[in-house]
Amino acid sequence: MNKIFFGILTTSLLLGSCNKNKDIAQVIENKANENPYEVTFNKLTPKYKLEKKLEIEQVYNSKINKGYWGGFLVAKNGEILYEDYQGYANYETKDKITDSTPMHVASVGKVITATSILRLVDKKIIQLDQKVKEIITDFPYEDITVRMLLNHRSGIPNYANFTAQKGIWDTKKTLTNDDVLHILKTKNIKLDFRPDTRFTYCNTNYVILAKIVETVTKKSFQEALKILIFEPLRMENTFVFSDLSIKDKVTQSYHVSNKRMHWDYLDGTYGDKNIYTTPRDLLKLDLALYSDRFLSKPIKDQIYKGYSYEKPGKNNYGLGIRMVEPTFASDDLYTFHNGWWRGNKPSYITLRKDTVTIICFDNHNTGLAYKAKYIAPLFGTFSNIED
Repeated sequence: MNKIFFGILTTSLLLGSCNKNKDIAQVIENKANENPYEVTFNKLTPKYKLEKKLEIEQVYNSKINKGYWGGFLVAKNGEILYEDYQGYANYETKDKITDSTPMHVASVGKVITATSILRLVDKKIIQLDQKVKEIITDFPYEDITVRMLLNHRSGIPNYANFTAQKGIWDTKKTLTNDDVLHILKTKNIKLDFRPDTRFTYCNTNYVILAKIVETVTKKSFQEALKILIFEPLRMENTFVFSDLSIKDKVTQSYHVSNKRMHWDYLDGTYGDKNIYTTPRDLLKLDLALYSDRFLSKPIKDQIYKGYSYEKPGKNNYGLGIRMVEPTFASDDLYTFHNGWWRGNKPSYITLRKDTVTIICFDNHNTGLAYKAKYIAPLFGTFSNIED
């Protein structure tokens, strides 16, 4: 073996071993008065910003601002071009949504969960192709890896389905992440398919990913995400919610009739959902994902590519991100994640080629936030986006 390569390999293994034995806070940059992952982009001209603001406003008012409640933000190169907030965080108290109102972002939170896992991979605390059973020793499936959870190719069934079956779970009790893992271990829950043979979007994958974060950091998911993401990026209005006893204190969700949405036993799990944030905070994360210090380039190269090609089509899934792949050579790659939980229907769009961020949150069950996709053609070529 080449001596230089052997030396590098030995150093890498030692670093990984050292990092595994350290408290997670010791291996994450978190300087008190600065963001260590800030990226410098080219400044936009006043003319460009005004032109784009008018174009965005026209699409926003014609497609989105028609009775939705939430927050809307479009930025390029980190500069906010347009921003607006409508509706109520609590309709009963008439508490309005503002730029600092944390909102439940449903499956958009999978982007944050995936980022926490990838940060741990980058710090050599876990490996992408490591078997989950090596991390969570009583995990009941032999061949599932961390990557398969991230890209929804594990074959694990959706916990919302198997917990509703008679004798599996008392649906009068709030289900937790630990409960999901316990059920998988003790109730002989069969896989839907052999791991890594096809794609099926499944919330259970991200519940298990949150458990992986807790296992290797020896901290709660909320505390681990504070150290890995929220505090370094100054995401001051972002948190993980897991305590239903204080459910009336967070931003609520509503039917279009303004009737408050109900809560039930499925509202206690996190990682797949139950992350609250603001458009401005999510923008901070989006910008950090351009930094090779926040996530290394080799890791990012694995995020924004498809993993499922068993069936022909343009829709695919990377590591914690959805994508629409180019139909024509002139098309740009469209990467995004939508969400739905109760009345929360958010959309997060990240146009990597054009360094554009489009964020729209909705807690009014309208689905109007999904129309944020119509902003994308103002910046790139996306003939592959369906009407």
